[in-house]
Amino acid sequence: MCDFLTDNSSCENLECYMVLTWAEQTAIGSICFLAGPITFLENALVLGVIAATASLRQRPTYLFIASLALADVFASCFFTTSFLDFHLFRRSDGPTAYLFKLGGVTMAFTSSVGSLLLTALDRYLCIQQASSYKLLLTRRRAVLGLLMLWTATILVSFLPLIGWRCPTGLAPPCSRLFPYINQGYLAFWTSFALVLLALILCAYALILWKAHSHELTMTGLQGAAGTGQARMRIDIRLARTFGLILIILVSCWLPALSFMLADVSVVLTRTQQRAFAFCSTLCLVNSAVNPLLYALRCRELRVALLQLVQRLCVIGRCRKSTEGLAAGLPSTGDNNCTAITEDGTPGNRT
Repeated sequence: MCDFLTDNSSCENLECYMVLTWAEQTAIGSICFLAGPITFLENALVLGVIAATASLRQRPTYLFIASLALADVFASCFFTTSFLDFHLFRRSDGPTAYLFKLGGVTMAFTSSVGSLLLTALDRYLCIQQASSYKLLLTRRRAVLGLLMLWTATILVSFLPLIGWRCPTGLAPPCSRLFPYINQGYLAFWTSFALVLLALILCAYALILWKAHSHELTMTGLQGAAGTGQARMRIDIRLARTFGLILIILVSCWLPALSFMLADVSVVLTRTQQRAFAFCSTLCLVNSAVNPLLYALRCRELRVALLQLVQRLCVIGRCRKSTEGLAAGLPSTGDNNCTAITEDGTPGNRT
């Protein structure tokens, strides 16, 4: 057992940060081995559908969803490999290698939260400025916003690698949660993430308030007896949807961010370090849930997914039938075969 306040010699190989017991390693490792591949497959599927569908690629909403999926793909790769490599396989990297890996994890999660904010702002503009939405949020502006987001994310995430690191190496007063990390940088990044989360909460609260006000206006104009019940059903559906999104978001991120804020002001015990290791896996769980909340709930994306699967099945059947016919036909000198063109007439191709 090591003590950050009295014994720094045992921290030469990052032993003070490898605090998990065997049972905890098994439990958290199981979460990572399960959530990591699921997160990667889900978000890769969303990226593939959007990339293969021209109509979705042109719309800012799906560009933001694609950015979220890309960030979560990075999170599934960087976090899972780095976390398991450090806590389960107890790999002791040097400052440069460790900060590079940590920068990749930070970039992935920061981009994920930033993409969630852009998605929330997109939905707010859609309901607040419905008549001029397409003029306000063009594809060019959406791409520009994504470029700004990813540029800022990369810069902020790799600041410790550039030079904003702990001046005393592994000794206090540096972070007890992350080796080589300056407490000032940890406070800066945690505050940045909390601001993003607060903006997301405000955006969805404004969306719900605007939708409620709109339904009240429509009820007053129409004056139908059943309109009030319809308005209540719409408000309840919106409240449930946004409530679910916000509960999952806050539940996954607030515990880890709370430990990071505590690490800046107090000396964390080994028990608190182990609790933080578990809470950090909740961020990966949030990346696994994001495709279900933001992508697969969209009817257009589900339709595009079904159409893509149908096209792939048709291509597979055609390829199998072509191979079967080629196996039963005698080979010719010029290797020509007959194909059906788009207009239905037979044509020759080499």
